[in-house]
Amino acid sequence: MGATASDRAETALGRLRPMREGDLDTVMEIERRAYPFPWTHGIFRDCLRAGYPAWILHDDRRVLGYGVLSVAADEAHVLNLCIEPREQGRGVGRRLLRALLRLAAGHGARRVFLEVRPSNPHAIALYDKEGFNEIGRRPRYYPAHVGREDAIVMAKELLDP
Repeated sequence: MGATASDRAETALGRLRPMREGDLDTVMEIERRAYPFPWTHGIFRDCLRAGYPAWILHDDRRVLGYGVLSVAADEAHVLNLCIEPREQGRGVGRRLLRALLRLAAGHGARRVFLEVRPSNPHAIALYDKEGFNEIGRRPRYYPAHVGREDAIVMAKELLDP
């Protein structure tokens, strides 16, 4: 049986593989371009060493994005989802998010949580379109250029296959 149009479209938006410590220099370059307050090399390294599911989305030439999950019991948490800024707006983030949700379900998660900055309307729109709902706020959660910024807490129930 051949690949479906959906399979071909997903492959055109990159392929997934587990993140390795050897990827961290590239991941950090993207993280610094994408965020004014990036994660550190040590945070990524610690996530890998702790066994958190961490994935790279890539094409034949470069890393397009990456994501890190934590999964415990029947819940997952998207800790970091980042797309190379030059690749944003092409559906790459949606592809990676859906892959992370499948991975979370494969680890037994029935609900997925994440935090997002209110100042990141593109991410909020993506999460909303993918079925996440705002369930609360974490006051002063993120560092900001002036003071701190709240986090919008969002959640999605994963349906049985």
